[in-house]
Amino acid sequence: MNQDDYKLPLGQKASLVSIVCDKFESHSTLLETNNSLRELRELLKTLGLIPGEEYIQNRKQIDPATMLGEGKLQEIADAAREEGSQVLVFDFELTASQTRNIKEITKLEIVDRNTVILEIFAHHARTKEAKIQIEISRLKYLLPRLTAMWSHFSKQRASGAALGGEGEQQLELDRRMVRERIEFHKKQLEEVQRSRIEQRKKRQNQAVTAALVGYTNAGKSSLMNRLCRVNVLEENKLFATLDSTFRTLNPDSKPPMIMIDTVGFISNLPNTLIEGFKTTLESALEADLLVIVCDISDPNYQKHLRVTEDILKELNVQEKHRIIVFNKKDLLNDPVRARIIMRNYPDSFLVSSYNEEDMKNLRQHIIEYFLSKQDHYDLFIPYEAGEAHSRIRANANILNTVSHEQGIFYRIRVPDFIFKQLGLNQYILAPQDAEKWEQYPQIP
Repeated sequence: MNQDDYKLPLGQKASLVSIVCDKFESHSTLLETNNSLRELRELLKTLGLIPGEEYIQNRKQIDPATMLGEGKLQEIADAAREEGSQVLVFDFELTASQTRNIKEITKLEIVDRNTVILEIFAHHARTKEAKIQIEISRLKYLLPRLTAMWSHFSKQRASGAALGGEGEQQLELDRRMVRERIEFHKKQLEEVQRSRIEQRKKRQNQAVTAALVGYTNAGKSSLMNRLCRVNVLEENKLFATLDSTFRTLNPDSKPPMIMIDTVGFISNLPNTLIEGFKTTLESALEADLLVIVCDISDPNYQKHLRVTEDILKELNVQEKHRIIVFNKKDLLNDPVRARIIMRNYPDSFLVSSYNEEDMKNLRQHIIEYFLSKQDHYDLFIPYEAGEAHSRIRANANILNTVSHEQGIFYRIRVPDFIFKQLGLNQYILAPQDAEKWEQYPQIP
């Protein structure tokens, strides 16, 4: 089995297939189905497939063998061929047997929504860890579907001898190869993760972090660029960012304030991708502040917020402090709707990443949040303790200094974990002493 044997035929036209059934989650109404198809169309564009016509069947019951009725599938296949499409993309997950049955009826390539998402992740991964985790996810998704897909695989040979044709022997060989590849990638992943854990420990001792999280294409990368004054990839497509990106928000504060741009969330995430998704989102686990970004111009913004909250619960970070940022106000043509949303979310921000004043206010709010969480210390350090003075200036935010004959009074603000590393406990002043040293300088 070659590496590319199970990849999608990029560049081809693909017809979209869906269903409306009141017993089918996310497709119980025509509105839900249309919204999901709209998102699938964007997913296909992101992947490099050309979205064709959309075909929907209303059903009272789901057909367990083919989801849609056999007659409807044949009708869709004929229409798809007429429009020049050789691929049918179903807007929900298909089992291996459903994929096989539908292909027998339609004689077309059959792809489901989960496969599209898996392929997008595979194309957009940049770090070694993300690539490995996503490859594991793809292989796990592929394994139970080999029966439906094995006819696409190239014949295998070892030492110049054929190991089997298109039959059970070939299928078992493919299964074994997939399992071996999964185990190989798992061992690779363990090594990469050990290195990442060490890097994370170093970051935790050197900086405070804010993670941008939210539904895909909400504009997180645009916010990152404006807030941190950097140039991170910005594209108007789903999953333009997959790997977590770290940038400095405020280099002048002690410790530095780091902002993290994370992979976008999406509803109906494939089960095989959940663990990999969590891995790429572990930066959110270590963040001190979550900045939830939501596209206010999207009519499904409430659903996007719900998906975000659900995934944060999956990550067990729902208790972390967070702020909600409603982005893309420049694309919202209804000021009444904006006022209603802000009334329902009174502590949120309404911004456009292209508005300098909006970015200045949001950036200052995040900086002030971190500073407000730091502890205050009043210290008196003798002049002869030169190294202690250097540590203060290098690692603490100095609010006030007063020079005296014997030394210098400092009022500082610094995170507790940083102060413990400085070794300055012997210089801490009691409150009554601090007031005296601050108010009565002996050196003009």
